[in-house]
Amino acid sequence: MSAPPLAPLPAAAIPSRPDSPPPHPVPVERIGDDTRQWPVWSTTARLVTTDPAALDEAYSLGVAELAAVGSAASRFREDSEISAVHRAAGRPVEISPLLAELLRAALHVARETGGDVDPTVGSALTRLGYDRDLDDLDRAVAGLPTAGFSQVSVSTAASWRHLQLSGRMLTVPTGVIVDLGATAKAWTADRCARLVADRLGTGVLVSLGGDIATAGPGPSGGWQIHVQDRPGDPATSVTLPPGAAIATSSTVSRQWRHGDRAMHHIINPRTCAPVEPVWRSATVAAYRCVDANAQSTAALVRGRDALAGLDRIGAPARLVAADRTVHTTRAWPEEVHR
Repeated sequence: MSAPPLAPLPAAAIPSRPDSPPPHPVPVERIGDDTRQWPVWSTTARLVTTDPAALDEAYSLGVAELAAVGSAASRFREDSEISAVHRAAGRPVEISPLLAELLRAALHVARETGGDVDPTVGSALTRLGYDRDLDDLDRAVAGLPTAGFSQVSVSTAASWRHLQLSGRMLTVPTGVIVDLGATAKAWTADRCARLVADRLGTGVLVSLGGDIATAGPGPSGGWQIHVQDRPGDPATSVTLPPGAAIATSSTVSRQWRHGDRAMHHIINPRTCAPVEPVWRSATVAAYRCVDANAQSTAALVRGRDALAGLDRIGAPARLVAADRTVHTTRAWPEEVHR
């Protein structure tokens, strides 16, 4: 997924998973004439249009798409399509075109990353206590150990190769739980941005928890983006050209308490345990958000080997180490520190 030097973007880009749409009425914040933001999927959605007159309709389109993805792909909702597939216990199920697209994207990412980003880690996440929406978990993790994740005992169940998708017929082996969190949010950001730009003819930026996609004409000077995962982390500002995307994956932003240990949601598919937090966060830019997020998530799984691998494919990338030192690839733009 090589790309020319982009000026990336995110802002606490945390890969989250689709869950139930927020209760209505949703507290929507209007920021100026061109921006709306609202809570969704245990994070914040933000939508910006270059044409303020298109904002209301763009927001309606975005909300509808997010609701459709949650209904199709949330492993936390009993009424979702993917939950029905799990209940089929190994029998083939005909799924909707939307869920089929989401699955194809996840399987493509698994192949491209050599299995480092695997949609079958839902079984491991469930055993580690991530079995409901993050807001419903015990997130009091201050002072708890986070090292030694390789010693966490979680039995393996399957890999992405065990999923069978033929057209719209999906077979998931008994006991395997599909989790599309590593791809669905970024894929949806891409989809929403393209939909708004195509339907309304406006330039648009869609941010879902920091997985950011753009489409259509950009503002004068490009999209100006503040890059920082968590307060206290080193920050920078960059310019994203129209049509580009960026994603940040984090080992610190989505944590919960499981017994006497702090857990996070980036899973090594080979150990079925949270990855060792060599990196606090990884940010990657590309021309599709789903590609950027694939590489940022894989970087956290690959640990110390990640930076060299990102350099080899020419990816604009910025990694923040556990000690908060910043490491960038050659394709990352010049830093503007804040």
